[in-house]
Amino acid sequence: MDTERVKKVCVIGASGKLGQYMVGHALERGYEVVGVCRERSVPKLAAFEGRITVVPGDTNDPEVIRRAVAGCDGVLTVLVPWGVRQYASGTAQAVLDHARPGARLVFSCGWHITRDGKDRYSRLFVLGVRIATVLAKLVRAVELDDQVEACRRVFASDTRWTVVRGSSLEEGESQGLPVWSRHVGDPVLAGNLTRRVDFALFMVHALTDDTLVQEAPAIVGCRTPGALAHAGGSQH
Repeated sequence: MDTERVKKVCVIGASGKLGQYMVGHALERGYEVVGVCRERSVPKLAAFEGRITVVPGDTNDPEVIRRAVAGCDGVLTVLVPWGVRQYASGTAQAVLDHARPGARLVFSCGWHITRDGKDRYSRLFVLGVRIATVLAKLVRAVELDDQVEACRRVFASDTRWTVVRGSSLEEGESQGLPVWSRHVGDPVLAGNLTRRVDFALFMVHALTDDTLVQEAPAIVGCRTPGALAHAGGSQH
């Protein structure tokens, strides 16, 4: 997609740390921005007052999403597996149902999501995901399986989607656009660490990168040892 074709962008989950970084990057590119977040989280967007349109409401509410994505050329969605109300899958489905035909749809999730089963995870990573899944269900706070379901629906759609799979995240100043691979286990990803501001940068970048259409890139910071060791080589 030509950069000039992206004029208006919706950020779903705008009040979170990743969402706020995405809003900032989108504004820097000159996009008109619509942000969606729960009503009680609207004050977190005070820094952008007068610069963005805020649509308050649950992101898995189809009517909220329908209003928010109207006329948008791109939709950036944070797939948060909150609670036990199918929040992530409901959010993804609402975006798939209501985004305009041809819009670029970019979703965020973790490395634990696999598109084709060819990702290679360490035993420690797999154990960590299993423990987190069980504990989250016990306290009814997070539903990791629902994020899997959300991504399954995205993968099955014929929209212009990208699912960005993030490594462990840290705060800090931007180091630049992360590098990516189609599969976890690629040596380029060995660093397993990305600045959150750069995760957001990759999400916004994906709006205008046609090579990422219907891809599920696993990303890592461009200054990690693995990325530096493989600098200049293929990222996918």
